Amino acid sequence: MDKTARKWYEKAGESSDVVISTRVRLARNLAAFPFPNRMTPDQKAEVERRVRDALLNSNSAIAADFNFLQMDDLSNEQAVSLVERHIVSPEFIANSKGRGILISKDESISIMVNEEDHVRIQILHEGLALSETAEMADRIDTLLNESLNFAFDPELGFLTQCPTNLGTGMRASVMLHLPALTESGAMGRIASNLSKLGLVIRGTYGEGSNVTGAMYQLSNQITLGLSEREAVENLQNITVQLIQEERKARKTLMKNIAMQDRIGRSAGIIRGAKVLSCEEYMKLISNVRLGLAEGVLTGVTLEDVNALTAAVQPATLTAEQGGSLTAAQRDIARAEKVRAALNGLQ
Repeated sequence: MDKTARKWYEKAGESSDVVISTRVRLARNLAAFPFPNRMTPDQKAEVERRVRDALLNSNSAIAADFNFLQMDDLSNEQAVSLVERHIVSPEFIANSKGRGILISKDESISIMVNEEDHVRIQILHEGLALSETAEMADRIDTLLNESLNFAFDPELGFLTQCPTNLGTGMRASVMLHLPALTESGAMGRIASNLSKLGLVIRGTYGEGSNVTGAMYQLSNQITLGLSEREAVENLQNITVQLIQEERKARKTLMKNIAMQDRIGRSAGIIRGAKVLSCEEYMKLISNVRLGLAEGVLTGVTLEDVNALTAAVQPATLTAEQGGSLTAAQRDIARAEKVRAALNGLQ
């Protein structure tokens, strides 16, 4: 990968005090091949070749921006690091045989080959940017379909291995930092209400994952019976409402002297720690992020925090060091990196 390119997660976008990132993912399958769970190794290799060539050999200017990675060639730390940076799903690295991925240099676009479906197009964007992200996903989808011929039924829409993805095959989501709503105990009520609106709120890494640092993934649940635009607009409207609720809850929370103290203590600990586990980091940085967003803390930006959080995840940190760190060494290296990045925090 190009180390000099500025990554999408090293930026902060619209409503970045609450919305960390936006993601749109499209599930597609080639009409000429069976679904991945029924494919032979030779068929998987052929699908991989066709998808790679469809992008890299196209006349599109965007083709030069991509690198192809064969999952078998990656170490365990390198593969897990892709999950930590939200480039691929945890399921994608569970079995690397016959799987590959195309990644743009800024890591905002990834195309997974032979996961649950033949093709998973994923677009990531900093802040709240659903329309821009969906538009880019559509551009990549159109470009690939010119030569791949995706499986499509006039009544059912795009055909996918899992019936829950039938129709648009689209999952749009936003990553939200909701410390005030979490602190107030409102998340249970919110999750229940969202399910009635065709949305689901999950942990930091999606389905089946835990919530870390008050970060939640909100996504559409319905793919059949509505258009991609309708799904995006629905998610946009609900996200705006959640932003307003969180900001209102923060105003109340920030009047609490105990919360002010927690933010100040978190800043002091994270700025001076010599040993720092990932779990402790995520709890502390959640408070620091809140303090920065509310103007209680200064000296670093939310962009700095975004870049740091991606860099200090366990596998990413270990892969950077050549895969040679023990857990104890990793915690020391993490603390050193955090101290350097947050040196100006006040």
